[in-house]
Amino acid sequence: MQVVILLFERFTALDAVGPYDVLSRIPGTEVVFAAERAGPVGNEVGGLALTATATLADVPHPDVIVVPGGPGQTDHMTDGPVHRWLRAADGASTWTTSVCTGSLILAAAGLLTGRRATSHWLAMDQLAPLGAVPTGERVVTDGKYVTAAGVSAGIDMALELTSRIADATVAQAVQLGIEYDPRPPFAAGSPHAAPPEVVAVVQAYRNFILTGVH
Repeated sequence: MQVVILLFERFTALDAVGPYDVLSRIPGTEVVFAAERAGPVGNEVGGLALTATATLADVPHPDVIVVPGGPGQTDHMTDGPVHRWLRAADGASTWTTSVCTGSLILAAAGLLTGRRATSHWLAMDQLAPLGAVPTGERVVTDGKYVTAAGVSAGIDMALELTSRIADATVAQAVQLGIEYDPRPPFAAGSPHAAPPEVVAVVQAYRNFILTGVH
C-alpha cells in the first residue's frame, strides 16, 4: 500500500509528520513525501524542511493521499499542478485525506463538494463557499474522504485510518508504540474549551496563522 503525503512550501510540519509517524507503522505500507519538484520543502516557519523524494508525476496512483495544511495552502487554491494531480490521483485512491487547512485544498479541487468535512477552527467558515459541508468534529469521515481539524488532529485521523486499513488492534498497537496518551497541562485545545481571553489572542493572529502574513 502506498501513502503519498503532499508537500508544498510553508506547510505545517505536524500536519505531515503526525500522519507519517502513524501510517508508516502499518505493515506493508510505503509512505512517500511528494511535491511538484523533488527536494527539500520548507515548513511555515522556515526552520525545518522535509525532503520530497518523489515528484507528483512519480506517484500517479497512491492508495492513500494525505494533504497537510499550513499558510502555503493559499498558493494552491486555484487550478494548477496540485489540483490536477489530486483529481487524477483521487480517481484511483482508496482514501483521500487532509489535515487542518489541507481540506480547503481538497475542496477547492472539487473533491469535497456536498461532503461533510472539517478544518482548523479558524478556517471553518471557508469550507461552505468551496462546496463542502462544515462540521466541528475533530475527525470527519464521509465515504473515502477523511478530514481532520487543526494540526494535532492529524494523529487522531491517522489512527482512525489505520483501524480501517488494518484493524483496531493494529491501530491500538501503533498508538501504544508512539505512546500517544495526550494529557495537556491546559484545557485550551479548542475554542469551546479555552478561556475567552486565549481565544481572543488567537483570533487576533488569525491572518498570520492562516496565511503566514503579519
